[in-house]
Amino acid sequence: MNDRDGGVSGEDSNVLRDQRVEKLQEIREDGIEPYPYNFTRTREIADVLDQFDGDLEEETETHEKLAGRMVGFRDMGKACFFDLKDGSGKLQGYTNIDLLGEQDYELLKSLDIGDFIGVSGPIFVTNRGELSVKVKDVQLLSKSLMPLPEKWHGLKDVEKRYRQRYLDLLVNDEVKETFVARSKMISSLRRQLDDEGYLEVETPLMQPAAGGATAEPFVTHHNALEQDLYLRIAPELYLKRLIIGGMERVYELGKNFRNEGVSTEHNPEFTTVEIYQAYADYEDAMNLTERLISRGTKEAVGTTQPEVNGEVLDLRPPWDRLSMVDAVERATGISDLAGKSAGGLRDFAASKNLDVAGKDDFNWGEMVEFLFEEYVEDDLFQPTFITDFPTDVSPLAKTKRDGDRQLTERFEVFVGGLEVGNAFTELNDPLEQRERFSGSGDKETKDEDFLAALEYGMPPTAGIGIGLDRLLMAITGSESIREVILFPALRRKTE
Repeated sequence: MNDRDGGVSGEDSNVLRDQRVEKLQEIREDGIEPYPYNFTRTREIADVLDQFDGDLEEETETHEKLAGRMVGFRDMGKACFFDLKDGSGKLQGYTNIDLLGEQDYELLKSLDIGDFIGVSGPIFVTNRGELSVKVKDVQLLSKSLMPLPEKWHGLKDVEKRYRQRYLDLLVNDEVKETFVARSKMISSLRRQLDDEGYLEVETPLMQPAAGGATAEPFVTHHNALEQDLYLRIAPELYLKRLIIGGMERVYELGKNFRNEGVSTEHNPEFTTVEIYQAYADYEDAMNLTERLISRGTKEAVGTTQPEVNGEVLDLRPPWDRLSMVDAVERATGISDLAGKSAGGLRDFAASKNLDVAGKDDFNWGEMVEFLFEEYVEDDLFQPTFITDFPTDVSPLAKTKRDGDRQLTERFEVFVGGLEVGNAFTELNDPLEQRERFSGSGDKETKDEDFLAALEYGMPPTAGIGIGLDRLLMAITGSESIREVILFPALRRKTE
């Protein structure tokens, strides 16, 4: 059985593995070490392509030492062509029995797709015009015991892609591009915030109270302290403590954890950047959010106007701004939303055949948010700030400065139909904050230590949280959050 092209599974895969193990033993018996300790490259393949592609008339006098996986092989008898792929690109290799000598040539011909090799030789252009390396020396660097999936044309099994991300990265080039974009976005956000004078800090992942957001936490137990702790659902209350302590511009980029459902938009652990600035409000936060995301997108994917699912997503500032009340009134046709009761809004939703089961105790703000999610959220493709959330669903935000205590100075930012950020003019009145916590029942955990800190005084402050996973989904057109997380949470596989 020949597995030069890969693309086998099940029993065939087991047979081919056995064959490769036999080859491994034969290679060792021939005195060749199949797993050497290192190989010194002169450069990456992308550098060769950049320097010589389309501009090489004669083969180079210098020899390049290149390394990577063999991902294709074409046997011509006493000559052969193969494809060598490293982390930067792919280059054709050519050699023959005269260039390599009989022993090394037979070694090369015996190797399998997926094996790592190191080669040395000049760069030249074949008669068919393809840039190649003329191999005069070859070394096995790592023997692959398993065949690559689906003949190198792509791994399509979604379950396998997520569980075996290494195979996904090997055979689907666009997957690697997504995670390169993710890395560039994170680097850009850090660089921008550092340049604007923000200090990166770290706060506890295990916390004695699950505060800062409304979510079900993961619970663990600390044996030495003899107490339960919670994996953080948000770093907000700790970052505000730093503002109180005189650190006027801080941010944290890291993981949060929520013990809730898994969906295309939710993973139990996710990455955010949270930012706090003293003497600022949510208008300042909107301006900063525009700057961070637009520049971050340019650095991540090369443009502020990426094409997403056939439509141009224009992230150039300024972005649209629309209050939640206005958005719901426009979408539903309801007039004077502020004057409606929670029961009236629930009756309206029921008349439109929306599922209102379990919402009998929803207050006015919760019903407004429900109608917004049903009628507005999915249509917000271009970047949009939805502002002035109901106080009922915003226990950490200051009420509107115009005196309307039904609404707060809070916004969420939507990109590509996804909510990717949340921000407030932070509530800094300790008495009102305690009252808000008490009024929210079990929806927002009351953190007594934070309330004590707030009584020492917190200056006017703007806070922002941006979800990196959803942001990457939006700018890359990914349909699931699992496409932008290298190792997403999956149900345990049963045999």
